[in-house]
Amino acid sequence: MTKPLWDPAQYLRHAGHRARPFADLLARVPALPTQAPRIADLGCGPGNVTALLTERWPAAHVTGFDNSPEMLDEAHTEHEGPTAGGGRLDFAHADARTWTPAEPYDLILSNATLQWVPGHADRFADWISGLRPGGTLAFQVPDNIDAPLHALMRDLAAAPRWKSRLAGVLRHNGSVHAPGAYLDRLARLGCTADVWQTTYFHVLEGEDPVLDWVKGTGLRPALTALADDPEARDAFLAEYRDLLREAYPSAPYGTVLPFRRLFAVAVKEA
Repeated sequence: MTKPLWDPAQYLRHAGHRARPFADLLARVPALPTQAPRIADLGCGPGNVTALLTERWPAAHVTGFDNSPEMLDEAHTEHEGPTAGGGRLDFAHADARTWTPAEPYDLILSNATLQWVPGHADRFADWISGLRPGGTLAFQVPDNIDAPLHALMRDLAAAPRWKSRLAGVLRHNGSVHAPGAYLDRLARLGCTADVWQTTYFHVLEGEDPVLDWVKGTGLRPALTALADDPEARDAFLAEYRDLLREAYPSAPYGTVLPFRRLFAVAVKEA
């Protein structure tokens, strides 16, 4: 899978819809072990939802980690600094494939990132070891790799015209595990785990809004692979756009994008 180049402005075009699962995940995180908690957000992106952590825990020291320079530039510029409750919000470069807590954390959280991290479940043991007793590991991932949004993208990438450029570039079926697999892994690591799925029915507005949505996320590896050939990139987008128009027809009130997500909240034994 190609490491994608990220576009914060494109990602933030649907910021309201993308922030809702983060809020739903946060609502299930229990009280943390300390009054001024240490919090990590793995895959913080442009930092807009990371900032919400400082509203829930005003005295916290929150660090958002990401491996995209473009996303970190946006986060540093727009969100970094002291918080009203005496805490601090900062951002740093790190890769979730290798990041290990260098100090005790009360909460390690990841929002819509782990689907990009091969073998991410193997990282849970290190992250949980880095939690204080009673601390929490919480994450949310898209769980819709079988939806037309992705299936059409993969089928098109495998077509004769594109397979030489895009073979192996996109996310595959194994990028997210079954809910029971996460529950089993987290429970065996000594946590009390809560795992669930939610399907959101996003009503999107504008011209070709599903294409606009996926250009900020799942399509990034293909756009990155074709970045040196704008003509080919535009041709691929035109073909994919036509497929999406058929799969997600517009209605007078907008275009409905069903989007299933998987959530997990695991609390370490106190």
